[in-house]
Amino acid sequence: MRMKPAAAPQSREHMERNTLRLLCSVLVKPGTRFEICRVLQATDFLDPLRRAVFEEIQASGLVESRQLRATLTARVKSRGFREFNLDELLGPKLANEAQIERLFESTLWLLKLSGSDDPSLFASEPDEQN
Repeated sequence: MRMKPAAAPQSREHMERNTLRLLCSVLVKPGTRFEICRVLQATDFLDPLRRAVFEEIQASGLVESRQLRATLTARVKSRGFREFNLDELLGPKLANEAQIERLFESTLWLLKLSGSDDPSLFASEPDEQN
């Protein structure tokens, strides 16, 4: 079976936005989000707003995405980004599985650009359910 090569996203901004969208998705479990945040660095995000959003996501730990989204706007605004709008930054709230796959591809491209080709990214333990 041949796998098609992953196409590079359009821009760095696109990769950063898609990575943040992936991290906030309800289809991504808290443990997966935690592992992705572990291999990414704040400096991988060139835009100060997107960097602040990533830092807040990273600091949130193992929370469900709904709780993360509910608190993220206030946390980013408290850092001085008074006009911050999470929905505007991330685009559509819902993503299907095919879209999640594309968001993962963007995240992998961002990791490649940053030099973080950490193979342990997908070697995490299964997420625990409460």
